[in-house]
Amino acid sequence: QVQLVESGGGSVQAGGSLRLSCEVSGRTFNNMGWFRQAPGKEREFVATISGSGRTTDYTDSVKGRFTISRDNAKNTVYLQMNSLKPEDTAVYYCALDRGLRMTNKAYEYDYWGQGTQVTVSS
Repeated sequence: QVQLVESGGGSVQAGGSLRLSCEVSGRTFNNMGWFRQAPGKEREFVATISGSGRTTDYTDSVKGRFTISRDNAKNTVYLQMNSLKPEDTAVYYCALDRGLRMTNKAYEYDYWGQGTQVTVSS
C-alpha cells in the first residue's frame, strides 16, 4: 500500500522560509511532485523531481525561491521554500507518479498525500 505523508507546514511572515517533507512508503524511486491549492482556486503544479533526483522542474512563480530535493535512502522528498510571499499561501500536496516521464499535470499523478497548510502573512 502506497502512502505519502507531508509535514513541515505552518505560518510565516513574508520573506520567511519553510521546508516541507513528504515521506513515502510502499514505492521507491518514482518521479515525485509538489502541488498546491489555494482557497477557491484549482490545484496547481509547483515542482517535480525525477526518481534519481538529477532532474527537476518548477513553475515559473517559484523558480529561484523553491528547491525540490529527495533522499532516496529515507524515502523522503523535500520542498525548501525561501522568500515566501502571501500568494504562496495554500495547502501543499506531494504526489507520486508511476509513469516514466516527468509531468506537471496533476491528473497524471497516481498517489497523493493529505496536504499540509502553508500560510504566509504580509
